[in-house]
Amino acid sequence: MTVGITVLGFIVGTLVGMTGVGGAALLTPFLIVMGINPAIAVGTDLVYNSITKIFGAAQHWRQKTIDFKLVKYLAMGSIPSAVIAIGSLHLFPAFQQHQENIIKHALGYVLTLVSISIILRVFFDRKMGPNRWQKLPLEKKKTLTIMVGAFFGFIVGLTSLGSGSLFAIAMLYLFNMKPSQMVGTDIAHAFLLVTVAGIMNASFGNVDYLLAANLLLGSIPGVLLGSKLSLKVSPKPLQAIIATIILISGIKLIS
Repeated sequence: MTVGITVLGFIVGTLVGMTGVGGAALLTPFLIVMGINPAIAVGTDLVYNSITKIFGAAQHWRQKTIDFKLVKYLAMGSIPSAVIAIGSLHLFPAFQQHQENIIKHALGYVLTLVSISIILRVFFDRKMGPNRWQKLPLEKKKTLTIMVGAFFGFIVGLTSLGSGSLFAIAMLYLFNMKPSQMVGTDIAHAFLLVTVAGIMNASFGNVDYLLAANLLLGSIPGVLLGSKLSLKVSPKPLQAIIATIILISGIKLIS
């Protein structure tokens, strides 16, 4: 089981390094299929994500590719919303009794949404011209940005998914940013969000630290290898394949 988890971490890490998408969306359903309780899978994935994203955020901070004001506005909505989602699952008896089913169905719907967002990015990223939202300065979109953060933050708190892909697609359509700045801002915000959500889950005992360590043992070399391979392999076909796998996983969890 330990070797299998490490290999899983390596595979997911390699795919993320090559394509930049699909980390939590691939990992959490696989953990559930392997028999791990959905609440533990979500909590462990958030902690695992927090550790991996700190390295990415640090690199982008050095490269000056983070829009800290945008990170702040997104976090103002997403962090309280994620806390509410996690607290609701654990503090209210009605939610507690059906926690496993709630998480499974929420995962299914979010995986479907994530897969569609990846496909949109793959096929329409550079074909679409700037829209009216992208042309507005950030200060005029402050309320909208906080609301987007709140909506997606609740989803991340509930399922551990979307801290990267859902917020990236929102940034793609709402802000006119360089690709490197979009990635850096996305990772920096995701680090803050999944760290708070991970701490919340840990406080409720929903984190398997040995599981997280075994995943990291495989994923760190996997990300490094995938990053090198990304220079030689076109990421878009792989992103489309990953999106298809995620879509199938989502449909299976809903049905």
